[in-house]
Amino acid sequence: AWCPLSPAGAQSSQLLLEPPWRPAVLWDGVTLTCQGSGTAGATTWHKDGQRWGQRGRDHFTVTKSGTYRCDRSGTGLSPPVRVSDGEGGLGVPAWPLLEGDTVTLRCRG
Repeated sequence: AWCPLSPAGAQSSQLLLEPPWRPAVLWDGVTLTCQGSGTAGATTWHKDGQRWGQRGRDHFTVTKSGTYRCDRSGTGLSPPVRVSDGEGGLGVPAWPLLEGDTVTLRCRG
């Protein structure tokens, strides 16, 4: 019988943002953490569409603006997270919201 390489329902890597605000800005001291079903310590990072150092680290603090993705041990690239130099504006939580949810908004400027 033919067996797929990844189990049914396997998810791609996920990129967690701390603090969990979007848009993410450098001066918030943003930490990115890669989660996935692959082996810990085998994360490949991508910045602005190019493979980028930091291999093996599952999390790090961002020091340069750009668009980041990660691949945890071959589970596939995460959705992109953009970290900007920090324009003012409204910070909203980085998770999906539904009508009726209680939400904290933050004004930055």
